[in-house]
Order: sequence, then structure tokens, then C-alpha cells
Amino acid sequence: MTWSIIARDERSGRIGIAVATKFFAVGALVPPHLHTREDEYSIVTEGEIGFRSGDREAVLGAGGYITKPRGELHTMWNAGSTPARMIEVISPAGFENFFRDLADLTTDGAPPFEAIATLAEAYGLEFGEPPWLPDLIARYNLIPPG
Repeated sequence: MTWSIIARDERSGRIGIAVATKFFAVGALVPPHLHTREDEYSIVTEGEIGFRSGDREAVLGAGGYITKPRGELHTMWNAGSTPARMIEVISPAGFENFFRDLADLTTDGAPPFEAIATLAEAYGLEFGEPPWLPDLIARYNLIPPG
């Protein structure tokens, strides 16, 4: 998925917004992770996207949204049969730049995990392997991370 940073509150730094400019492919899964510095709000704009944040799980269509508080392990996946898109609202601002930097890393194909891990660390992003992940992958026929 490719992202575009469309807004950032430059005066206060309270909010940043990133929009998926390419579709979230059917079967795609974002590896479970948590944010140590910001809260994140996802708004589905097209298709169906599944979310798990803490012990909450939901599949949302266009107009649906979910909050993902900092420190709470979460993941998202395309839960439908068509490509999907969403908007991410980030507070405080800053993490929206992660999407830009990740896109730069993937220009020539999939980068080594070490490069992604280094980028994630710079933004306070931590990956996890929750016990519920294999069931989620099986239920939605998802492509496992990695």
C-alpha cells in the first residue's frame, strides 16, 4: 500500500493524516505492532478492512473507523474480496512520515527485514507475535507477514 501525507498540524503538531493512495490488496495483512508515541485512528474509505486492537476485533466497510491507542498491539487486513483503502489519523503528528520513509525503502522491491526494523525503531514502532495471529490468518485466508 502506498501512502500520501495530506495534512499535518504544523503549528501544534497535534495531528497528522495519511491516505492510502494505492489499494490494500486482497489477503494483505499488516504485521501486528504497537505505537509507543502516538494514538492512531483508521477510517475505511473503500472495501472491507479487518482490525484487531487489543482484544477488540472488527471488520469495517466504508465509513467505519476504529481507534488504536498507543501501547496497544494491533493489526489490520483486507477482509473482503476486493481491494480496500483507508485514512490514518495520527496524534500527535510525526508518524505519518513513517509511511513516506517506508515507501522510499520499497521502491526497488521488498527490503530486508533489518531495514524495516531499523525504520520502525526510529519511529517507536514495536512488532509483536500474538497468540491469536495464526487463527486470524486462517479465518481470513491471509498472507502471513514476513
